[in-house]
Amino acid sequence: MTLPWQQKPLLCGKRLKNKSFVRLMCTQNDIPLLYGNFSQSIYNMKKLILLLPMAGFLQAGAQVVYPKTSKQVVTDDYHGTKVEDPYRWLEDDNAEATKAWVKEENAATFGYLKTIPFRDDVRRRLEELWNYPKYSSPSEKGGYYYFFKNDGLQNQAILYRQKGLDGQPEEFLNPNKLSATGIAALGGLGFNKSGKYLAYSISMAGSDWQEVYVMDAATRQLLPDTIRYVKFSGFSWVGEDGFYYSGYDKPDEQSKLSKQNQFHKVFYHKLGTAQSEDKLVYEDRTHPLRYHSAQLTEDERYLLIGVSEGTSGSEIWYRDLQDAAQTGFKLLVPGFKTEASVIDNVGDKLLLQTNDGAPNYKVVLVDPANPAPANWKTVIAEQKEALQAVSTGGGSLFAQYLKDASTKVFQYEPSGKLIREIKLPGIGTAGGFGGEKDDKEFFYTYTSFSTPSNIYRYDIASGKSELFRSTEVKINTADFVTEQVFFISKDGTRVPMFLTYKKGIKKDGSNPTLLYGYGGFNAPMTPGFSISNAFFIEQGGIYVQVTLRGGSEYGEEWHRQGMLDKKQNVFDDFIGAAEYMIDKKYTSPAKLAIRGGSNGGLLVGAVMTQRPELFRVALPAVGVMDMLRYHKFTVGWGWAVEYGSSDSASQFPYLYKYSPYHNLKKGVKYPATLVTTADHDDRVVPAHSFKFAARLQEYNTGNYPVLIRIDTDAGHGAGKPTSKMIDEAADTWSFVMQNLGMPYKKPEAKKAF
Repeated sequence: MTLPWQQKPLLCGKRLKNKSFVRLMCTQNDIPLLYGNFSQSIYNMKKLILLLPMAGFLQAGAQVVYPKTSKQVVTDDYHGTKVEDPYRWLEDDNAEATKAWVKEENAATFGYLKTIPFRDDVRRRLEELWNYPKYSSPSEKGGYYYFFKNDGLQNQAILYRQKGLDGQPEEFLNPNKLSATGIAALGGLGFNKSGKYLAYSISMAGSDWQEVYVMDAATRQLLPDTIRYVKFSGFSWVGEDGFYYSGYDKPDEQSKLSKQNQFHKVFYHKLGTAQSEDKLVYEDRTHPLRYHSAQLTEDERYLLIGVSEGTSGSEIWYRDLQDAAQTGFKLLVPGFKTEASVIDNVGDKLLLQTNDGAPNYKVVLVDPANPAPANWKTVIAEQKEALQAVSTGGGSLFAQYLKDASTKVFQYEPSGKLIREIKLPGIGTAGGFGGEKDDKEFFYTYTSFSTPSNIYRYDIASGKSELFRSTEVKINTADFVTEQVFFISKDGTRVPMFLTYKKGIKKDGSNPTLLYGYGGFNAPMTPGFSISNAFFIEQGGIYVQVTLRGGSEYGEEWHRQGMLDKKQNVFDDFIGAAEYMIDKKYTSPAKLAIRGGSNGGLLVGAVMTQRPELFRVALPAVGVMDMLRYHKFTVGWGWAVEYGSSDSASQFPYLYKYSPYHNLKKGVKYPATLVTTADHDDRVVPAHSFKFAARLQEYNTGNYPVLIRIDTDAGHGAGKPTSKMIDEAADTWSFVMQNLGMPYKKPEAKKAF
């Protein structure tokens, strides 16, 4: 159990902490992870060898006719610097002119994609590969084991339950039936402790806005309770009476500006009452742009309020519910220079995970009556490896670390005495460690670049792990090889990356290669299996995941080396990875593609404008492309602690220097580019991609296509239905293969072992 809920609205939403039964809604390796464990804490790419492109591509590229995008005279003055923004009108995605532009751009994009002769073959193979059973770890509630399962091609996984591990599964909640239109996605889930009630949220068309419903678990009937205008929230139950949640006042539907996301509040909803009767528990009328989340310790003694001003830094307030004299909240950890989260309480003390004086994080015991850091008692000292999360279960603490971006897990007594290291199958990513105090066992998952998610059963007393459920895919992953290499970035920093490919490749510079990266918001990029990436490897490609600065893989210092005025380090790391792959003759510029989503879309946009000659293909997805105006839309203001703001005279220069939209230049031959976004993305609004694509098409003088694919009835990525994921993957890989000169290879039948 990990407290309090702190789902800060990261660009990809990867940082997620909750003691409740929760469905993970975020992405890794460009694929939404729809099957996260229910109780886990988840914080869940020298000699240049120039190859001639395919003649067929040159013909197809030359035939692309881009829509004529009108320009308007718009000029802003940033601290004495005049900046033109001729495509400002595309920021209004509700305008008829913008809608018409979207249709024309999609027509051009899909018209090009239809000319790729093997596009249908790619889609058929991806659909075949995607069609395998996918399970989450089981979690016990109220005498039932609950788990998600997708038979293969269902748009969303179905929640099942069964009596005992050998019982007969029965369908409990089918997200595919939540809406007749098929655009509703399941968000978070939260059972109360007894398992009698389940609260769950749904979003429409990929929006961050959610509606909450409550179900009676015994009858599977919905209660009358419905809660709207919820965003960035979990469910913290109080017995069987009700739960705490976070949300906003009713938003202005016509406004894309951040003012509709102001004054995030914490409420208490009592079952059987209308939302209008919900009790306001916590608000801050003097700081409209702060986020607030609530959580109870497992024994329901302490109510904790986590506060953040953006995506970095935190503040924690508490109320002792056993103290009748305490009517308000008291400050436990002041903000916002450090990151802290409450793990649980030990009697009248609180266990805290913090990076105060410990960039790699430590665990301390805090007396709420004397919460000053000088009075903290260290329980688990800071280690060489970066501590990612700490959870409880069965009377133990479970600390998850990263060693060169691979998971290591240790079990401790509450006093901090080491019990054992939990041995994992190899270099990979594991999650799901912990549960409730009375638990004797729990289930965790393990995955790597060549290992689909397998589920293990862990005995807390003995430390024994046994394979509970393995995953079989229709591809011979035994032929895959993963190696971790280190290269030296521009400023001398040693940076790791993972390479995965089929056995027998030759280092002759001819291998099609895709580099993937993120590099920001303290979010780690760790090994994980992706059926989409496995397809590319099967076709002879090398998939590379780069451990860029800006993540949490090496602690807070690694994060800070990739934020604010040091953001260029992230781009230099990615460029350095590409140069290493070329220098070591894994690939060449003519065979090199780059990909990233959200903050990773910014990464791709920045490096393709800084080094366009280094890459043949660029795939910026839902990226932050206008670094001067990002903070003016929806929740973009919250990223200023990571990026800085153009409102600041000292921060504007470095933002302007790398902002992808503003650094496109006339007369440059840019890589073949497929920008992807979605019409309902209210986190990174599609205007970023619209404006970038319009200017890219205007300025590009190369023969390679520069296109934008705009998904409809979809959002930032989380909860995207399987059919849309396959469609997008098919179009993306077809585009990559066509422009890297990769003919489609019909795969051999998988060998029996």
